[in-house]
Parts: sequence; structure tokens; C-alpha cells
Amino acid sequence: MAKNRLVDSVNFAIEGLIHVLKSQRNMRLHFMFAVVILIFGIYINLTGNELLLILLSLTFLLCAEMFNTAIEFTVDLVSNSVHPLARIIKDVSAGAVLVSAINALVVCYVIFARRSHVPLDTTLINIRTSSWHITFIIFIMVLALVIVGKILLHSGTPLRGGMPSGHAAVAFSIWTIILFTTMNNFVVILTFILAFFVARSRIVGSIHSTLEVVSGSAIGILVTTIIFQILK
Repeated sequence: MAKNRLVDSVNFAIEGLIHVLKSQRNMRLHFMFAVVILIFGIYINLTGNELLLILLSLTFLLCAEMFNTAIEFTVDLVSNSVHPLARIIKDVSAGAVLVSAINALVVCYVIFARRSHVPLDTTLINIRTSSWHITFIIFIMVLALVIVGKILLHSGTPLRGGMPSGHAAVAFSIWTIILFTTMNNFVVILTFILAFFVARSRIVGSIHSTLEVVSGSAIGILVTTIIFQILK
């Protein structure tokens, strides 16, 4: 029971994030900006501390936008008429978003300006010789496609059910990563068996249909293969 409550709580939180993304244009822009900046930061091989600073700044920006949206909804809920204080509350919360956006831009500018001297051929070598960078990019893309698919198809919840199966996508993405990064056939076979049982458990548990599991598996394999072909 406690496990179900935890899963439900996480689902509600993700659904709240999805609602903000679907209903607020600024949140979509900030989210796209954050994803692009993080992927680019990984691409040019920023240090751990540099990535951490950027991640904190972008997280602060996204949280500020979400709090701003929540405050606007709350004001609209309790106030049926245009009130001067309601306008001030909304303006102040929007100002907090502006401050966080300026902070994120300054942090990103300072960090990327220091790396502007890095030539393109060096960045390509850095990412192509770093498996964990490629793996991180793959997971971002796979999870993003799964979430987008569920949003567009209005199917299931972010962590349970719906088209496509996120568990199958991640499981077969991991198998494909290992397939491209190891020469040990025994490890490849074992990983495939594990991925197969993960996918099968979603069908046996009546959480996903066979089509949803197959679609998720295909997404995981195709996205991983395409990114490896591009970056390797």
C-alpha cells in the first residue's frame, strides 16, 4: 500500500509538470532551453562543477516558472474580480521568474564563454570517446520521446501504462548501449534476457498491451542506434 501511495505521489507530481508544460508557453520555452543547454554542455565536455552550476540555475528557473503558475491559479481561484493586490501578487511572482531567467543566462554565458576557444573537432573527439556522455544523451532522448508519446496520445500516466511502454524503452535502450560498447557476447545475451523479462512483466501484469511494449522496445533500440551511429 505504501509503495502504491509513493508511485501515485510521483505520478501526481509528474502530471503537474506535464500540465504546466501543456498549458504554459513560457514553461515550454524554458524547458526546451534547459534541455538544449544541458545536451550542449555535455557535448562540449563541460566539467562536473560546470554542469552542476548550469543544472542548478536551470532547475531554479523551471521551479520559479512552476511556482509562478501555481500562484496565478491560486489568485484566480480566490479572486473573482480584478483586484490591485491580485495584480501585484502576479507581477511579483513573474518578477521572480525574470530574476531566475537572468541568473540562468548569466551563468550559462560565463561558463560557455570560457569554453568558446574549444575547437569543434576537439568537442567531437571528447563526446565520441566518452560512453557515459552518449548514454546520458540517449536516456534524455528516450525518456523525452516516451513522455511526449503519452502526452500526444493521452494514454496512461507518466510512470504506469499507456503508449509507449517506458520500462520497455529504457530496458532495450540499455541492452543496445551494451551491445555497442562491449565485445562480450555473454554479457550482451544476459542483458537481452533481462530486457525481455522487463518487457514481458509489463504485459503479464496487465500494465501494458503487447503493442505498447513492442513500441517502447522499438523506440529504445532505434533511438539508441541512431545516436550511436551519429556520435560514434
